[in-house]
Amino acid sequence: MDDASRQAMQVSGVQHFDVIVLGAGISGLVAASILANGGERVVVVDDYGHTGGNHMDWTSPEGYTFDVGSLIFQDDSPLIRHFPELLPYYVPIDPSWGRLNPQGRITTYPISIRDDILAAGPIGLVRIFASVLFARVFERRMGNARDFARYWIGSYLLHRSGLETYMKRFYGLAAEDIDLDLARKRMLWISEYASVINLTRRAFKRRRVAGAKNRQMARPKEGFATLYEPAARRLERDGVVFQLSAGMRAVEKTPNGFELSLGHGVVSAQRIISTVPIAIAEKLCGMVSQPVLKTITLIALYFSFSGERGFTQSIIYNFSHSGAWKRLTVYSDFYGRVNGREYFAVEVIAGHVGDVDEAEGDFREHACSNGMFAGDLKLEGSQVLDNAYPIYSKGAAENAANAIAKLRMFGIESIGRQGGFNYQPTARVSTIDVEAAIGASGGHLGNR
Repeated sequence: MDDASRQAMQVSGVQHFDVIVLGAGISGLVAASILANGGERVVVVDDYGHTGGNHMDWTSPEGYTFDVGSLIFQDDSPLIRHFPELLPYYVPIDPSWGRLNPQGRITTYPISIRDDILAAGPIGLVRIFASVLFARVFERRMGNARDFARYWIGSYLLHRSGLETYMKRFYGLAAEDIDLDLARKRMLWISEYASVINLTRRAFKRRRVAGAKNRQMARPKEGFATLYEPAARRLERDGVVFQLSAGMRAVEKTPNGFELSLGHGVVSAQRIISTVPIAIAEKLCGMVSQPVLKTITLIALYFSFSGERGFTQSIIYNFSHSGAWKRLTVYSDFYGRVNGREYFAVEVIAGHVGDVDEAEGDFREHACSNGMFAGDLKLEGSQVLDNAYPIYSKGAAENAANAIAKLRMFGIESIGRQGGFNYQPTARVSTIDVEAAIGASGGHLGNR
């Protein structure tokens, strides 16, 4: 049964289950796998019309397939333990990462010893080390992401490398407004690079010949729908029911648990596990969000291109001090050209631009001024994704914890990237977090 068929299914009357899982993204699918394997009768409900959550794709009439969401996976990810049927659908890749730095050079990601430090020259080197020394002695107290980064690499390198600008571009907030705990989780590499010993090793070590511990993989060329369909089919064979395009309306407590009203009908269960944004779960339960937990709205621009693109890396992060875009991914490096043209996606935080047209104009101007994409650059399409990921402002983690506690008092278990307001950059982390949240109480993993 494909997603269209799951949308067509209508609930008549009240259908009873052991557990309702809100959200059919990775967290919801893994939760359903754990619960169904433990013998629970599970229904997965989502207002989206597809499985995979924010992993969604778009195909142009010319045959270019683009997407929003994480593109790269690993073959040793615990997600494969739950859904081994996914493995044949992945495309093995050899990605390379780069970044556009404030000096207009595309260089090593996340930091370059040569271009960010040595290229500063004698005076710049003195300023870098003096800045680090000053921070270690006089700026030891940390209250936000800027303080954390400044302590380890100093204010001068923080600005010269473009890291401070990129933090604002990625999180939608100035670095001094970003939560400290998130900085510690997201930017541990800073402390590693800040060690003089480690810097020396990186500057002079030879590249290792040994192969990588895991194999990098991408979603199928056809898009995420092709990837997640086998997982949904297997869950259905295990007894899991899907309600997509559900039109969730309200959750009410009953003597036997909960009832969830949908656009057509009602489902009931003794237990509800939510992986949807906290604000949505609160609204379903009739709660008022105080304070409101904000999320990023992401604009994805989809381009095809013919000409000289100006770099060789597959993925480029924008660390320069101008341009609203934060990352571009060249799909044709993984899947081959279409109609002789390369194609790629550009991500822009909506708060930095007004709309798609402004985002496109800003990217074209910035790319041109930095020697990128000299040739025929065509916008094939775009998508706007609400609730792409949480905004980790100062105090947001505490506010999220309080909201999650209120939901738990109501009886809702809120977990995952959205439901737990957690930083989960990969499918690996999402899977591990769900296993930790419900693995012990929700059933035991089998030997799949």
